[in-house]
Amino acid sequence: MEHLRFVDACTEEHFAAMSCIHALGWRDTYAQAVPADYMAREITDNRWIPYFRENYRLGQAHGLLLYRGDTPVACLNYGRARTENFNAGVKEGSDFPNQDYADWGEIISFYAHPQERGRGYGGILMEEALRRLRAEGYQNAFVFVLRENRGARRFYAAHGFAWDGTHADIPFPPDTVCVDLRYVRRL
Repeated sequence: MEHLRFVDACTEEHFAAMSCIHALGWRDTYAQAVPADYMAREITDNRWIPYFRENYRLGQAHGLLLYRGDTPVACLNYGRARTENFNAGVKEGSDFPNQDYADWGEIISFYAHPQERGRGYGGILMEEALRRLRAEGYQNAFVFVLRENRGARRFYAAHGFAWDGTHADIPFPPDTVCVDLRYVRRL
């Protein structure tokens, strides 16, 4: 039996592992949706390290890694719903359509290493994050998922999420707009 363990991201090594998994996930998942020049220029292995470091320092979001032995295989960020979006493609500090969800929990980002998909790690990590959100007192949670990402939409539906009819438009230079659908569930 493989040894799996959760790690609360709190070190530079954790932030780097999470950032790399994010970048690999982006390059694998969004290659057909996000402009290639943007992807090549912006989606680097180290792109998200400063965000994870700052989120940890300010307590704005919790980073959670799933390790198989000494290998990080998936990661997730969760916490109180954001009202500002600091993700790739969006100007920092831009408005984000979450004001009506301000007292909700949010799965802010979630990626499994592309070579580790299909092994159940994502489900294990998601259920742990939902358990932690419940323990923090949240009654509801949501996650944004790219409209074209059918696999992720099926995954979230299998974990009790459903689209509530709302979305966020995410602009990518020079002229691409991706649509994130908000999937919600009670905790």
